[in-house]
Amino acid sequence: MPGETLTTEGIVLSRRLPSDSFQSFTIFSSAYGVLLVLQRVPKKPSAAHLAIDLFDEVGFFLESSNQGQTWFVKEARLLARQAGIGRDYERLRLASAFAALIARNPGSEEGRARVYALLRTTFAAFATAARPDVVAFKSLYTFARDEGYPVRQHWLAELPAALQALAGRWLRTPLADLPATEANPDEAQRLQPSLEHFLRGHTEILME
Repeated sequence: MPGETLTTEGIVLSRRLPSDSFQSFTIFSSAYGVLLVLQRVPKKPSAAHLAIDLFDEVGFFLESSNQGQTWFVKEARLLARQAGIGRDYERLRLASAFAALIARNPGSEEGRARVYALLRTTFAAFATAARPDVVAFKSLYTFARDEGYPVRQHWLAELPAALQALAGRWLRTPLADLPATEANPDEAQRLQPSLEHFLRGHTEILME
């Protein structure tokens, strides 16, 4: 009996250590949300084989024999690769943390296209921006806001004046226009933990 098939584009959120035969991934699809995908590891090098990497955007043709619990890659076509994310540890750490957040909180069916667009924008920014810490902050804030949580009204409005001004500037300013270093680095380091603390206590977002 033939398996169920699926054609979709997906962004790789996690990649596990390969077994002898398969490499497994968690991907996010704008049409289907979070999917577990397995790709056969070729026994010999093959030009036709796409070695899928973390944060890749890929066009997939998939097949499942267990009603969509897992999907096997039949064809894969690379659409975008954010190689710059791997050029330093902090960039990779922050991008991986955001990917894991989305894997835990894929959102509603109606919001999948919005989350997919945010992932695409976020990973492109992590690959190129001088301030990966600002990318992480803006992405988390945007995700929480788009999920309907009152981060502007409750979290941002109740920050101390200096932090509120800094957060507002980060949120208003394009990443390319932000300085490479902050005048008040101690304040900058407080924003992300403050936002995460708020989300843990006042939302249903699973932070870890």
